[in-house]
Amino acid sequence: MITTPHTVDHRPGDVVNGHRLTEHNGTLIWLPVEVEAKPKKKYWPFFAIGAVAVAIVLSTAINGANSDEPTVETGPAAVAEAPSGVEAPAPVPAPEPEPEMPAEPAMTLAQQNAVGSAESYLARSGFSRTGLIEQLEYEEFSNADATFAVDTIAPDWNVEAAESAKAYLDMTAFSRGELYDQLVYEGFTDAEAEAGLAAVGY
Repeated sequence: MITTPHTVDHRPGDVVNGHRLTEHNGTLIWLPVEVEAKPKKKYWPFFAIGAVAVAIVLSTAINGANSDEPTVETGPAAVAEAPSGVEAPAPVPAPEPEPEMPAEPAMTLAQQNAVGSAESYLARSGFSRTGLIEQLEYEEFSNADATFAVDTIAPDWNVEAAESAKAYLDMTAFSRGELYDQLVYEGFTDAEAEAGLAAVGY
């Protein structure tokens, strides 16, 4: 270091032998040029940018905390899970198809005609089951076809007994006993004959 006795002919800032004359605490001293204080870098732009970033983050956090609108999630994460301990409803099984009913066999021509004839007789007068089968057999239908036709139609035999009792009373007077015997003779059962009598007032 070059001290003040050698600074008489020089002024602060002069450089000699790689040293610069520098005033320090009221004293002029020679300092090597390479150890002189270098100007400090200005870091304020970086500090400013950091401060702005922090402010944005804080503002976003505050606005999010104060927002009244609920956050709507989409995608798989938005599917609500069932609370623990609560069983999910069991899946509803698909209804089983109803079994198809077997198609009824087609009637033969004889059966069709027996049904038509039986319906024609029932439209004109009251018949018991056995009386109607006998009437169809009288017309030369087989017992099987006659029985098939009567059972296919299957009318209310109590109603038929009432119609038959009324037809007899329209022709002539009958006591209760005589009318009962006549209905049983025509093939009505005891219960059907009693229903017929009750229908005409006996």
